Amino acid sequence: MKELIKKLYKNDVVRYVFFGGCTTMVNLVSFYILRKAGTELNTANLISIILAILFAYVVNSKYVFQDKCETLKDHIKPFGKFIGARLATMVIEVGGVWLLVEQLHMNDMLGKFATQFVVLVLNYIFSKFLVFTTGKK
Repeated sequence: MKELIKKLYKNDVVRYVFFGGCTTMVNLVSFYILRKAGTELNTANLISIILAILFAYVVNSKYVFQDKCETLKDHIKPFGKFIGARLATMVIEVGGVWLLVEQLHMNDMLGKFATQFVVLVLNYIFSKFLVFTTGKK
């Protein structure tokens, strides 16, 4: 079993799916808590996305793509690219949640969950090919 886990951990797609799931949980749980606390839909959505983006940068840099940034200065350029890419997918997510919940009258948690699939795929592509390239051939 230990060897299987080591073998799976060597695959960046497997690591991305695992940590992407963790990021999605940060997003969904914070959204749920904010909504239960009475926070307006779009405000709760934006705050939960920001929290998820910050969490995602740390785990993607360190564990998923194992970027070779050694100093805080080394992180500036990839963090800027990461934020840019995530802002693009945030527009898709905010628009998707708004469309599904406000216009199509879907349950807010279902609408939020449904947008995560598109966002997850786009975030992987952006992260792998545009953001985390330090120390790669």
